[in-house]
Amino acid sequence: MNSTSRSYRRTLLVPTVLASAVLLGACAGQGKPPIADLAVARTSVAQAEAAGAAQLAPVEFLAARDKLARAGQAMRDERYNDARRLTDEAAADADVAERTARAVKSGQAAAELQRSNAVLGNEIDRSSRP
Repeated sequence: MNSTSRSYRRTLLVPTVLASAVLLGACAGQGKPPIADLAVARTSVAQAEAAGAAQLAPVEFLAARDKLARAGQAMRDERYNDARRLTDEAAADADVAERTARAVKSGQAAAELQRSNAVLGNEIDRSSRP
């Protein structure tokens, strides 16, 4: 075998080995399906919806639902790293949506209490006058 042939083989061998390593790493890096993470994200979205986030924090809630749907698709496509990332993001968005909805409800309740106190104060003033 002449030196030109060996050089040509070496030139082909190095990129082939590197490409194979990258492909194997990508496949191996997908790991196990994040089934538990998906369940946590689904529960987080359900809790946010129960807290009224669809009406009171629609941007955050819709982002959570969108990411949850995309995570489900990534699971079906066996893109587990993407699914894991999306489930984490969906759970975080759902948590923000739920907390925002609860904060809005708390603010509304506080405003209602202030109105009630004002009405009671007016009634006390009126009844204490001769």
